[in-house]
Amino acid sequence: MSTRPASAGAARATAVDPRPADQAGSGSLRPTATVCREARTREELAEHFRVRHEVFVLEQSVFDGSDRDERDEDGSAIHLVGYCDGIIAGSVRIYELDRSIGLWQGDRLAVLPPYRVGGLGAPLVNCAVAIAGARGGRTMVAHIQPPNVTFFTRLGWASEGEPEIYVGLPHQQMRISLPAPDVGAAIAHSLGAGGPA
Repeated sequence: MSTRPASAGAARATAVDPRPADQAGSGSLRPTATVCREARTREELAEHFRVRHEVFVLEQSVFDGSDRDERDEDGSAIHLVGYCDGIIAGSVRIYELDRSIGLWQGDRLAVLPPYRVGGLGAPLVNCAVAIAGARGGRTMVAHIQPPNVTFFTRLGWASEGEPEIYVGLPHQQMRISLPAPDVGAAIAHSLGAGGPA
């Protein structure tokens, strides 16, 4: 696995061809190729945590030292990675809150600064929604920083109640209905192969 810097002063990013072996070529990826999927290897999981650390600890100072918590340690979270042109540049995690009502939560959505204008955030959110739906979820909630509420609204999320304090900062709780399991699985498969949602 090779590494290359995303840009001067930016975090180290790992470059790989994330597409299935039968789709990967010997040449370069198509321009702005985006692949979002569940982290499959120890290396991808390490990159997932690195992206979160870069954004939430070093850049935004939301957490002091580490943003990891019991969800990361007890195996209840599903960790997703987002590739942009073969580089893991984004992450999000999801987990089930209440199986009896199909309630899931998404959090720790992070995209490295050089990749925020490249359109990686929406596929990551759509992948999280699709995977939770594929696993039988009916609804997902998330706590969204106020500057990102419009972005989530465009993706079909709806605000619930008034802003609240979450991890010490103002956040808006938002909710979205999840796709049926077969639809969610198809969307997740497409996003994992570099296709549209």
